[in-house]
Amino acid sequence: MAANPDRSSYFPAIEKKYGQPMSYWFDQMAQIADRKYLEQIAFLKENHAFSQAHANALVMYSRGSTSAHRVSGVDGYLEPFDETKRSTVRSILKAITSEYPKAETVIAWNQPMVKIDGQYVFGVMVLTNHILIAPWGKDVLEQFRPRLVGYKVNKKTIQVPVDWEPDAALLRDMVAARIAEISS
Repeated sequence: MAANPDRSSYFPAIEKKYGQPMSYWFDQMAQIADRKYLEQIAFLKENHAFSQAHANALVMYSRGSTSAHRVSGVDGYLEPFDETKRSTVRSILKAITSEYPKAETVIAWNQPMVKIDGQYVFGVMVLTNHILIAPWGKDVLEQFRPRLVGYKVNKKTIQVPVDWEPDAALLRDMVAARIAEISS
């Protein structure tokens, strides 16, 4: 039987094991809300002897992730989003998979990813105000930087509008560069 994905299911055990009501733990999290995930985990483990599982449940819940539920496919991933975002993501994935017959769309890290011959080549993530596209590979993003003028380019992702009309040639070329990287 699968474990309960709701992070709040850990709360009774947290209260019992660490001797404080959840209101106390929420106050503790509010005091360190500006810290990074790993720093919050370390705070709970080092200062309150939390187990990894309990620390993760409290930190993730405090960050707004109330469930560890995993999606099983692209449709499940896209379900909570509006039609504009769903359509954009489907167009991005179609631009890649229509060119590469061996491409398969999978869910990894709870996000849609494209794999070819068992290797990740591309990923997509929907956020509130934009969509992130992620060409895989060490040098792929840098190689395409001249073609990304006008986009916000992060360390490993490219930010596109939620209503982006995908640049199919750009997407396919990035995947081709990743395939070449894998083959070398």
